[in-house]
Amino acid sequence: MSEISGKLARIPDRTVLRKQKTVIQKITKLGVTIVMLVLAVGIVSPFLWMLSASFKIPADIFKYPIEWVPRSWNMDNYTTVWGGKYQFLLYYWNTAKITLLTVAGSLITSSLAGFAFAKLNFKGRDQLFLLYLATMIIPSQVLLVPRFIVFDHLGLVNTHLSIILPGMFTVFGTFLMRQFFITIPGELLEAAKVDGAGYWRMYWQICLPLAKPAMVALLILTFTWHWNDYENPLIFLRDKDLYTLPIGLTNFVDENGTDYTLMMAASVSALIPLIAVVAFFQKWFVEGIANTGLKG
Repeated sequence: MSEISGKLARIPDRTVLRKQKTVIQKITKLGVTIVMLVLAVGIVSPFLWMLSASFKIPADIFKYPIEWVPRSWNMDNYTTVWGGKYQFLLYYWNTAKITLLTVAGSLITSSLAGFAFAKLNFKGRDQLFLLYLATMIIPSQVLLVPRFIVFDHLGLVNTHLSIILPGMFTVFGTFLMRQFFITIPGELLEAAKVDGAGYWRMYWQICLPLAKPAMVALLILTFTWHWNDYENPLIFLRDKDLYTLPIGLTNFVDENGTDYTLMMAASVSALIPLIAVVAFFQKWFVEGIANTGLKG
């Protein structure tokens, strides 16, 4: 009996083990939180410096150590940027027009194509989709010269249509929407078919309302890509009146140097729509990425 009692005494109590496990979990969670906080600070720091520099005078912008809070706030940078000299308001309008039309077009074409590849049964559907998906491996830079030649023959070079039309058709958007539509139960569409609904009604009244998270995810991604697009406007646009914001930022660089304070003020102004869109649609964006199987 004494030996058995001694062995039982050496067995850890379940309550003690549970407490130890809870402590370990809390320590691990705290460690992960600290690491994520450090990474977040490292990512946000350049944006905070940009915001701070946009309110400084040129003499204070490269002071070391960094003055995160300007000693004297200089609002003239924003006044100069938004004044008539740099045509920043025109570049803002051009970028907004191109981005909104491109995003609207990509949402329509991607949702229609994704629905067809996910829910319509036709011969060679999967092979056609794989062939379409394989075009993603072709670098976009390879297609610039052929696209320029085609648009030049069509008279679209130096117009916004040369940027809007290609952006309306995206392989990634089709893939994203197809992945979401696959998750919609087929029984739901079968029931609609029994009630006399056609494919268009299934798409418009059943699948599209359910695809709101995926649509928002595609909206944010395409909005970000086209708002920040530098390469295509640089190649296809010649007149300054047609320039977009990324090209317009080069106006602050001349033969005498770079006016960093004005450039930072312009960059902050250009980021506002991106921050607003992501902040407004963040909830649906995370849900859309999770439901389409793209999370890492």
